[in-house]
Amino acid sequence: MIPATLHQLKVFETAARHGSFTKAAAELSITQPTVSGQIKQLTQTIGMPLFEHIGRKLYLTEAGTELLSTCQNVFEQLDNFEMKLAALQGAKRGQLRLGVITTTKYFVPRILGEFCQSYPNIDVSLQVINHQKLHDRMADNKDDLYILSNLPGDLEVHSEAFLDNPLVVVARADHPLANKKNIPIAALEGVDFISREMGSGTRRAVEKLFGENDVSVQVRLELGSNEAIKQAIAGGLGISVLSRHTLITEPPNGELTVLDVKHFPIKREWYVAHLAGKQLSVIAAAFLEFMLKSSQTTIENSSRRSLALQA
Repeated sequence: MIPATLHQLKVFETAARHGSFTKAAAELSITQPTVSGQIKQLTQTIGMPLFEHIGRKLYLTEAGTELLSTCQNVFEQLDNFEMKLAALQGAKRGQLRLGVITTTKYFVPRILGEFCQSYPNIDVSLQVINHQKLHDRMADNKDDLYILSNLPGDLEVHSEAFLDNPLVVVARADHPLANKKNIPIAALEGVDFISREMGSGTRRAVEKLFGENDVSVQVRLELGSNEAIKQAIAGGLGISVLSRHTLITEPPNGELTVLDVKHFPIKREWYVAHLAGKQLSVIAAAFLEFMLKSSQTTIENSSRRSLALQA
């Protein structure tokens, strides 16, 4: 066992994460020479260089990359130990790191709100991003749990479905197809359409369905925000396909309506997932259990109003 101190390992991990001694010093509230000194001592202890400077950039060596992975595992285990110790002492505190796709912002905060009533002393880090960025975070093991609708095919994960995620056709309330029943999907041929951005799971699902039914729409806009899409629909720029959960905040008989188009809704599910083999912290495990047990009731109470939008 190399005689390195935890402080040296923490300084190294922070510098490696930022790729900068200066930024590491700022995060740790120490001086840049102190960072350099700690890294120098750690390098001498290990007997191999951990960083290399190329131009003005700082890169990890092979030994540095291996040490970074080891440090991350060590600190994760220490964090988990602190939370377990707090649980044994009757205190519910710790950190919960969640990565979720953008559409979940319509219901995840409600679930978190109820959970935090039981765990008022936890710190929550919530990353709200699209599927592609979420995949990258998952591959780097940056969070405890992930909430998404498309499971990655190239990563080994443990996942559980906890909620339906129907995708529906949304139009302005005065659209010519509004209030009609059993609209054939072919009726969408050539319509002005507002699409989600590349990398969106909703976009992939819609393109797959349209392709299977030889339907070609006229994409007028590509937007990365569900709220922006709803505003564009209300502005008369076209129709779109959105998760029904995005309509939770819409008033009944408002500007938007759901079209009764055949082959819709597209049936999907929300999953909560984590990397296979990952040891969940006490707080993460508690949140996972809470979500699986109570999310359906929480979201149903919030989404009753959106059902009135169905044509």
